[in-house]
Amino acid sequence: MGVQKNTTHDPYGADDEETNNLQQLAAPVKNIEDKWKLVPAFLKIKGLVKQHLDSFDYFVNTEIKKIMEANQEILIESDPSFYMRYLNIEVLSPCIEEGFNIVRPITPHECRLRDMSYSAPISVDIEYTRGNERVIRKGLIIGRLPIMLRSCKCVLYEKNEAEMAKMRECPLDPGGYFITRGTERVILIQEQISKNRMLIEKDSKDRFQCTVTSTTQQTKTKTGVYESKGRYFLAHNSLTDDIPIVIIFKAYGIQSDQEICELIGFEDDILNCFSASIEESHRLGIFTQMQALKYISGKMKSSSKQFASSQSIRRNRIDEARELLAHIILAHVPVIEYDYKLKAVYTASMVRRVIQAQLGLVNMDDRDYYGNKRLELAGQLIALLFEDLFKRFNTELQKIANKTIPRQRAQQFDVTKHIRPDIITNGLVIAISTGNWTIKRFKMERHGVTHVLSRLSYVAGVGMMTMITSQFEKTRKVSGPRSLQPSQWGMLCPSDTPEGEGCGLVKNLALMTHITTDIEEEPLIRLAHNLGIEDITMMNGEEIYAPNMFIVMLNGNIIGATNKPKKLIYSIRFLRRKGYLSEFISVYTLHKQRVINISSDSGRLCRPYIIVEQGQPKVTNEHIQELALGQRVFTDFLRQGLVEYLDVNEEGDSNISVYEKDINRKTTHLEIEPFTLLGACAGLIPYPHHNQSPRNTYQCAMGKQAMGAIGYNQSQRCDTLLYLLVYPQRPMVKTRTIELINLEKLPAGQNAIVAVMSYSGYDIEDALILNKSSLDRGFGRCIVYKKQVVAMKRYPNQTCDKIKGPLINIDTKKPKWEHEVLDMDGIVGVGEIVDNKQVLVNKHTPSSTTMTLAEQQNSASTTTTNVFAQPEDKETPLIYRNPVPACIEKVMLTSNHEDMFIVKLLTRQTRRPEIGDKFSSRHGQKGVCGLIVQQEDMPFNDYGMCPDIIMNPHGYPSRMTIGKLIELLGGKAGVLEGKFHYGTAFGGDKIVDLSKVLVDKGFNYLGKDILTSGLTGEPLQSYIFFGPIFYQKLKHMVQDKMHARARGPRSVLTRQPTEGRSRDGGLRLGEMERDCLIGYGASMLILERLMISSDQFQVDVCNQCGLFGYNGWCQYCKSSSDVATIKIPYACKLLFQELQSMNIVPRISLKTQI
Repeated sequence: MGVQKNTTHDPYGADDEETNNLQQLAAPVKNIEDKWKLVPAFLKIKGLVKQHLDSFDYFVNTEIKKIMEANQEILIESDPSFYMRYLNIEVLSPCIEEGFNIVRPITPHECRLRDMSYSAPISVDIEYTRGNERVIRKGLIIGRLPIMLRSCKCVLYEKNEAEMAKMRECPLDPGGYFITRGTERVILIQEQISKNRMLIEKDSKDRFQCTVTSTTQQTKTKTGVYESKGRYFLAHNSLTDDIPIVIIFKAYGIQSDQEICELIGFEDDILNCFSASIEESHRLGIFTQMQALKYISGKMKSSSKQFASSQSIRRNRIDEARELLAHIILAHVPVIEYDYKLKAVYTASMVRRVIQAQLGLVNMDDRDYYGNKRLELAGQLIALLFEDLFKRFNTELQKIANKTIPRQRAQQFDVTKHIRPDIITNGLVIAISTGNWTIKRFKMERHGVTHVLSRLSYVAGVGMMTMITSQFEKTRKVSGPRSLQPSQWGMLCPSDTPEGEGCGLVKNLALMTHITTDIEEEPLIRLAHNLGIEDITMMNGEEIYAPNMFIVMLNGNIIGATNKPKKLIYSIRFLRRKGYLSEFISVYTLHKQRVINISSDSGRLCRPYIIVEQGQPKVTNEHIQELALGQRVFTDFLRQGLVEYLDVNEEGDSNISVYEKDINRKTTHLEIEPFTLLGACAGLIPYPHHNQSPRNTYQCAMGKQAMGAIGYNQSQRCDTLLYLLVYPQRPMVKTRTIELINLEKLPAGQNAIVAVMSYSGYDIEDALILNKSSLDRGFGRCIVYKKQVVAMKRYPNQTCDKIKGPLINIDTKKPKWEHEVLDMDGIVGVGEIVDNKQVLVNKHTPSSTTMTLAEQQNSASTTTTNVFAQPEDKETPLIYRNPVPACIEKVMLTSNHEDMFIVKLLTRQTRRPEIGDKFSSRHGQKGVCGLIVQQEDMPFNDYGMCPDIIMNPHGYPSRMTIGKLIELLGGKAGVLEGKFHYGTAFGGDKIVDLSKVLVDKGFNYLGKDILTSGLTGEPLQSYIFFGPIFYQKLKHMVQDKMHARARGPRSVLTRQPTEGRSRDGGLRLGEMERDCLIGYGASMLILERLMISSDQFQVDVCNQCGLFGYNGWCQYCKSSSDVATIKIPYACKLLFQELQSMNIVPRISLKTQI
């Protein structure tokens, strides 16, 4: 597969030769019209949610088979002739078992409604021995795997809109989440430091060290090489003490000091640094491999459990040391038949890097650089978990076989009868529904890996699918990981991160980012050898570190060395662009270390760029026209070498222009569209490049709380909480991103006519003034759906919950008030209006759930036993608790897979905006409604138009949201012209064009109007900025937060009022408020607030001994002569009693009040 070097177009050799057509290069590059059309083409195949799906598909189709092959055979000690071997494993399509052996396919929507898990059976083919015969069984079910929606095993895979509608599923729903026990859960993308790569950093004692985290299928270990007092040591946590590096080399079988020095490097300054380490081994008297192994075996932690299990005979210590070097220290470097040469070269290059860092020849690595990070997706996390459960499943089978086979039985032992599918099923479901990933092998314990998919709005769902969380604890005030990295450009959104403790640690993907999956390494190694790299084990140090030699590494492992680095890199890129190699392979050079890195591992961030050769982009206008006509798709651009993916590391090797006008001779790539460096949430903001940056960050958080439509199937859903806007509208000023993520079809907000002026004093501090007539017409009106659930349980003593009809008053023949809304079956009717504290479901629970009826009667010890006695019930009704009445929208009776009957009710409230509700524009300008004004009092313009919202002008100067002003101009021009305008980031319609439209239609070019006051009828003295802006109604409504209390429940222990709105709690007067009152000297007010209104309690105190008495009698003094009654807080009395229980006696001394 030799590649001929082409002299005419070699972008990497172009520096050497003088190009004769300089005039052609100097001519400006033509702009590619509409090259943004590549973005929707890309989003069809990759991006946004597709990386979750790709990762899960890779697990289901490829990785699950690898896991099976790694744990293929089960052998037992008690019977050497028995074996069981897995032949094949596959995941079937999602189904559910109704009754016995009746299996039918299931849709995600049914799982949501019935509180079930959307999962598919995992079937295996096995071969095993039964007695003396070999048996092959096919299609055994070993467990169930939760299925990610829209992945290749899902029933929604590649369905069209009509088929989706039949399944009651929204075609715009992104998928990529799981349904467990009826809730939708997302596995968030996890950010990790990359494995198997050398990192040079300083440790806690300010010494340089080179660490590698080696991860293989079996183990995950961290090895470090560091310098201390001029000598070099290898550190690893399976060793009790750090070992001098030369002893490690001798244990590797490199016994001569000259060879060791050659491996480290032959330059004088490097040898000077290393000489002290060589003396160290002489001082310890270690010269041969056996002596070195013996030394290491003395430093090992006693009995590594990994080896003891497989061979019961204890090996001698030297063999253990040999194993340790081969399989645990630097575990990812392969050692075949104890030939340590490759591992020795790897260790030597680690030492060499530490020395170079000390001498200042190479810089330290940055842990926060995105080339050193990997992102773990759902597929990898589930693979880890599944492998753990699969191993546990196999050991269980092994244990059972071990116990039962030696015993003689009439029946032969059949292993298939002992398969327990619930190990794998429950393990996966519990992990996804709690978010706790515990993997014993890697000592991995993570919490909060999965989150409930937020369904507040469509944007919230999409935003959650692109969210990345890092493993840093959020409470520490570290600024390094939180700051914006330059390597984030184009990969992660710079704006979309929460405020507060998660700031900078929780991030979101940009629009065109893709996350890679694993690619086979074998073909790459073969290709590299064909391209002329030399085997490094055949070379000595002088050849390896020659000035023109480059070491070639594949995924952190050394595979060889080459003296023609440019040719190798050019060939690999040439083959990748021609489509002979996977498009996600990246190759880049580290010039100071003289290393060529080839990466094909999973979890790298990458994104597509247009290739530029000799100052000309390879994508032309003709290509884009063919794309628009549907004659090309995105994969054609990749296959023909017009577009390629670059990951973060390779970006550093490239020279990328953002615009065509920036292209020069050295340019290698061109950005497809600058707006794609923002993510899905920040892309909704019009003209974000005209706003101050924190405002865009605020809007990213608020866009997820805006009410709107959440999906085409929103009326079919039965969610815990659902906020819907009654009349959502498409924004007048839109962006390309809004079209790409389909937000126009499910918008979240309304276009409001805004006047920027001061009106009354009710608009101070961002408060808004709303027009009452607009509210009457439906502006900002929303519907709130809430779900109530009752589960009918069965109990061990053969009793179960019952629903009884309403209680009827004998005199009036009508049900009592609480039961007024119930039907005769004891469940509320659809369409009923329910009031606070009315019963929705009249459920009764048996008073005893453990004792049978006979036992209850015996315990009651009644003389006459009634044969027809019914077990006693106690009422446990479901009560509607909300001060505002609601309407019953739906009642659903169903059962889940455990045959437990469920009653689900959906209540509906329609709310119109009121004072205190929160609104926001798309520029982080949030405000609450301060006043609702009659339309006749509002100002109006020449056409008689009144604004829907009046906004205070003080919101602009300090916030610097100029994008909002331009949005108003664009909206106004669009209304007059009858078209939508674009406010896309780094582009969008220009102000000049918008002003021209306004002038042509007879308006002021700045968007200002003359308004007339509605109160006085006089024209206002100044021009008012007046036009449409897209406003969002946020989920924070005053009705859900309003809380007051006079008297109410108290807690049992302290007798103080409870806490919180849900428990009807009191309003706490805290320490700081108390200090305030002390400052005023209002002592009686403090007494009233802190004691009389809270937990005043009357106690009797004996003046002789100072202890509590009772009823005027002191038990300690045995007298009632000197007992007084005082009032103290109950908490104080409690404290005294608790102290007494600990043998501390607080005595109260009283003085007579005058």
